[in-house]
Amino acid sequence: MADAKALYPKVDFLYLSEDDMIAAGVKDMAGCIEAMEEMFKLMKVGNYRMGGANGNSHGTMVSFPTSSPFPEMPTDAPDRRFMAMPAYLGGKFDMAGCKWYGSNPDNREKGLPRSILMLTLNDKDTGAPVAHMSANILSAYRTGAVPGVGFKYFAKEDAEVAGIVGPGVMSKTALAAIMAVRPGIKTVKVKGRGKGSLERFIAGAKADYPSVEFVPVDTIEAATRDSDIVYVSTSVPTGKLDEYPYIKEEWIKKGAMICSTAALRFDDDFIIKRARNVADNILLYEAWEEEYKPDAFMTIPIPAVKVEDLVAEGKMTKDRLDDLGDILMGKVPVHRDPDEIVVYSVGGMPVEDVAWGTIVYRNALAKGIGTKLSLWDSPKMVV
Repeated sequence: MADAKALYPKVDFLYLSEDDMIAAGVKDMAGCIEAMEEMFKLMKVGNYRMGGANGNSHGTMVSFPTSSPFPEMPTDAPDRRFMAMPAYLGGKFDMAGCKWYGSNPDNREKGLPRSILMLTLNDKDTGAPVAHMSANILSAYRTGAVPGVGFKYFAKEDAEVAGIVGPGVMSKTALAAIMAVRPGIKTVKVKGRGKGSLERFIAGAKADYPSVEFVPVDTIEAATRDSDIVYVSTSVPTGKLDEYPYIKEEWIKKGAMICSTAALRFDDDFIIKRARNVADNILLYEAWEEEYKPDAFMTIPIPAVKVEDLVAEGKMTKDRLDDLGDILMGKVPVHRDPDEIVVYSVGGMPVEDVAWGTIVYRNALAKGIGTKLSLWDSPKMVV
C-alpha cells in the first residue's frame, strides 16, 4: 500500500462525461438492482448516513417564490428547484458523495432534460473529490433499480402483464427493471397524457423488447386491470389531490404489486385495512412527515407519506407499513398472504446515487475511462 504522505497534498479526481458513464456500465440494470439490494441491507444495519439531524433527509432544496421584486430571480413552477443530496454508504462501497441538480420544466423547449444532474464522490477521510460525473442516466437507472428490487421480491414469478402510467424517463428504466427480474412479461399496457410521448415510449420499448406486446390505453383503470405489476410515475402539481393519479381497489388484480415513485392515491379504507404497504426506507418517510406535517401528502404525494399522515392522525398503526430492508434481511416475510396487494413506495435517496456511482466510478478506473483532472498539486491556502 502506498505511503499516505506521498499521496497528499496533491489532489486529482476523475471526470466522467455522459458517454464515459455509458462506457463504464451505468446502463447495467441487473447490476444496478444488485447494488441497490446490497445498499438496502447496509441501511438496515445502519451503515449509512444522509442529511439532516436524523441522517435520513432526502436532501436540501432551494425553491422559489411565486413572485419576486428581483427581475433576475426565478419564480415558482412545478419542478422548478435546485437541490443538494448528500450521503455516505459503508460496506463494500465506503464512499461519501453528493448529487446536485437544477430542475426547470422549460428546459424541454431548449432540447434539454427537465433536470440536469451531477454527482461528486468524495474521500470519506479528507473530503477531497475522487470523481465528478454526469448523473442523469445514473439517477434514472438507480430510480428504476429500486422499484426493480421490489419487482424481484413482490411480483408473482409467473407475471405476464404489466401496466405503466406515465411514459417518461423513469418509466423507461422501471420497464428495464421489470424485464430484468420478470422476463416472462408478455404484455405491457401504457397510459400517457400526450400522444407524442406515448408513441415515442412505445417505439423505444418495442425496439428494446421486440417479443413483448405494448398496448396504449386511455385510462389508469385500463392500465391497472388484469396487470400483475403496475408502475406509476407522473409529474403533477402537489397539493391538488384531485389531480393525483387515482387507483380504485376494485381495478387491482389479486396478488398484484403497485409501485409508485411519484404522486398516487388510493381510498383511505383500502390503505388502512387491506393494502400491504411497503416503503423503501421508513425513516425517510418519517423524516418527511416531521418536516411537512400535518399533511405531508400535500407536499410529498407518495403513498407511504399518506400512510404516515394516517398514522399521525391515529387512523392507522405503524405496523401497517413494512420496511423493505426488514424484508431483505428476513425479519419480515416477503408475503403475508398470496393474494395480498402490495403497494410499494419509492422515495428516492442520495445513498442510491452514491452506491451506483461508486460502482460505475470503479469500473471506469479499471477500464481506463474518463479524464483525470487536477484540483491542485498543493493547496495555496491551508487553514
